Amino acid sequence: MSYSIPEDLGAFWAEAAAEAHAAPLDYHRSRSESTPIHHVDRVQFRGIDGGVRHGWIAHPEGAQRERSTLWVPPYGRESLLPNEYGTREGMVSLSLNFFGHESFHQEKYTPARGYFAEGIDEPSHYIFRRMFQDAYLAVRVLQAQPEVDEGRIGAMGMSQGGGISIWLGAFCPIVKAVAADMPFFGRLDWALSKTAYRYPLKEIIDAMESIPMGRERIMHTVSYFDTAHIATLCQVPTLVSLGEKDPAVRPEQAEAIFEAIPGTKTLLRYDWGHDWHPDMIKNNRDWLERFLPSSA
Repeated sequence: MSYSIPEDLGAFWAEAAAEAHAAPLDYHRSRSESTPIHHVDRVQFRGIDGGVRHGWIAHPEGAQRERSTLWVPPYGRESLLPNEYGTREGMVSLSLNFFGHESFHQEKYTPARGYFAEGIDEPSHYIFRRMFQDAYLAVRVLQAQPEVDEGRIGAMGMSQGGGISIWLGAFCPIVKAVAADMPFFGRLDWALSKTAYRYPLKEIIDAMESIPMGRERIMHTVSYFDTAHIATLCQVPTLVSLGEKDPAVRPEQAEAIFEAIPGTKTLLRYDWGHDWHPDMIKNNRDWLERFLPSSA
C-alpha cells in the first residue's frame, strides 16, 4: 500500500513545532566529567509532556559563542555518549535521552523495549511527535547556553537521529544546518511493501496485525512522519549519507529523502552497513563549519 504526502502535513508539523516553541524552558545543568577535548556537563530539562529528560553538554575549554549542534540519538532507549561521534572538536554539543533515563544510560535494543509502534494508530498520538518536540526543546536549551552562538546551531544524527534532524531542519527555525547520516523513516510505504524480517521495522508489521484495519490506519499515520515527505519542507543546508550495504535504511530510502530536499544539499555514499563510519566525523564537521560560518 503506497501513500502520498498528506495535504495538511505542513499544518500538522507547524502545530507540533509551535507547541514546543511556546513551552516553558525549564532546565538545570551540573558539572560531570571531561574527555580529552571537552568538558562534559549533565543537563536535565522539562519535556513537552512535563516529564524530565536527561542529557549532556560537551564544550571546549574556554568556549564562547561557538558553533554548536544537537546530537539526536539513534533508535533505542540508550543515551548517545559524548565520544568521537557524539561531539566535534571546537564545537559545543548537546544530546538527550528521549525516555527519561540518565544522561549516559546504556541499554541494548530488544523488540520488547521497542517503541516504533507506540501510538501509531493516530498521527497526533504517535510517539515520534512527542520525540520531535523534545528534540526541539533540547535545541532551545542548547541555544540558551553561554558557550553557544545562538545563530550558529545545527542538528546531527544517525538513523533515527538523522531523520529527526531533518525534521528539525524543516520546522525548527533555530537549526541552520543539518548532517543526517543514514536517515530513517524514508519511503516506508516502499519498505513495508517488502517482506520485513528485521526489527525494529518489524514492530510496525506486528502492530498492523494486532489492531482492526491495522494496515490502513498505520499507513495513514506513517505518511505524516515519512522523512521523504518532511524533507520537502527542509530549506536549510543538509548533508545526507547512505550505506551501500545498509539493510536497515536501504540506499533507495536515503536517496528518496535526499531527492526531496529542495535547498542546498550533498549526498555521501559509504561502502558500509548501518553503523558509524569513521569518515562521518570529519565530513559532518566540515559541513557544519561551512554552513555555520564564523561571525568574525
